[in-house]
Amino acid sequence: MKLHELRPAPGTVRPAKRKGRGTASGLGKTAGRGQKGQGSRSGGGVRPGFEGGQMPLHRRLPKRGFTNIFAKEYAEVNIELLNRFENGTEVTPELLKEAKVVKNLLDGVKILGNGELTKSLTVKASKFTKSAIEKIEAAGGKIEVI
Repeated sequence: MKLHELRPAPGTVRPAKRKGRGTASGLGKTAGRGQKGQGSRSGGGVRPGFEGGQMPLHRRLPKRGFTNIFAKEYAEVNIELLNRFENGTEVTPELLKEAKVVKNLLDGVKILGNGELTKSLTVKASKFTKSAIEKIEAAGGKIEVI
């Protein structure tokens, strides 16, 4: 079977309803809207979530939680991803973005201690975990908090 041979299964596609095309069509005169009322008017109907005046569900449910608008969000990098750089490289957030290790720098970069580091690097980042600091220094590298 080829793409140009694809067809919907027989009986699954119904012809479009042609509204307002005479009484014989079954959808003439009021075109399936009924006689009077909000639904029969042009532009009529209710907005999404409206429940006829009853308190809508999204307003009946209790509010929960809190969002700290001053919270900083860091791009997290596992230490094993730093093995792609050569020995003695100065790893900066800009270099990480250029090498596509991180997509967005957000409020800074945080180096996490997952994995093993085999290269001796100078790593510059906003934050480090304790295990990341230990592994970088054990591999003969240095850290700098920026």
